[in-house]
This record gives sequence, structure tokens and C-alpha cells, in this order.
Amino acid sequence: MPLASVFTADSRLQAKTLSGDLLYGFAAQLCELAVDVRLGTVKLHRFVAAHDVGRAINPTLVEGQIHGGIAQGIGLALMEEFIPGVTENLHHYLIPSFGDVPPIETMLIEEAEPLGPYGAKGVGEPALVATAPAIFSAIRDATGVVVRHAPALPHRLRAALREAGW
Repeated sequence: MPLASVFTADSRLQAKTLSGDLLYGFAAQLCELAVDVRLGTVKLHRFVAAHDVGRAINPTLVEGQIHGGIAQGIGLALMEEFIPGVTENLHHYLIPSFGDVPPIETMLIEEAEPLGPYGAKGVGEPALVATAPAIFSAIRDATGVVVRHAPALPHRLRAALREAGW
């Protein structure tokens, strides 16, 4: 018995799902932050995340997935950079910790997805993908500086701020 049959009761739906139809998730995130223009550092104050999740079968789990994706996105946007020969362990490769993640307000937008299992959609990737652009947009809103390279490490952001006249 194919694994998909566990998730779907309608064989026509199952066949359609297995033929390659895609489910699109949608997300919007906003970030409130402060930029220290002298040091080039960013302090995150708050995130608001609205996600189209289809049907939230377990809302607490879905919110946890969004929180985890945002934490990973913070790493992508502000700290995680692999440099061969240097960042080959977690002593030198920075990842977000509890203190780096600000309060997160989640909004679950629910409308059952007919092609998803029990009406659900995946939320893992959309939670991560929207985070760095939200941070970079907030930096631009605060300073006028467009971040063009991730991660926005302090030395890079400071150089961009200086170039912009800060």
C-alpha cells in the first residue's frame, strides 16, 4: 500500500497527488528591529508571522514549526556563514540561540487544502524563506541601506552604512 493512501481517503485525490501536483504555501512576515549604526549590529525586537497553513491539524505544532523556521531564518540573515577551513565546527560557526530569537506573534490562516493530507499544507520552508527578507526589509526601512549579501554580519552592515553616509 503506497504511503499516500494513509493520508488520503479518496483514490482520485490520491492519484492526482501522486502525479505531481504541487501545494503552494504562502507566508508574510514583519520584523521590528533596531540597528546600531556605529557598530553595524542588529537587535531584533519582534516578529509577526502570518502563514497560510491549509488546515492546522495541530495548531501548537504548526506554531512551533513557524518559530523554528524563523530561528533558522535569523541565522541565515544575521550570523551563519560557512568559511572552509575556519567554520568547520560550532565553536566558530554561529547559530541562533534562545537569546537571539525575539517574541513571535503567529497568525494561522486556515482554509483546508483539498490536495493536502487532511486539508493541511507544509509550513517548514515558508517559515524559513520569509524571515531573511523580513529582516533585510526592516534594516532598509530603518537605515535606507539595502543588504545585498547574507548574512548581514556587523562588519558588512557597518561598511554599507558608512557608504550610505551614516
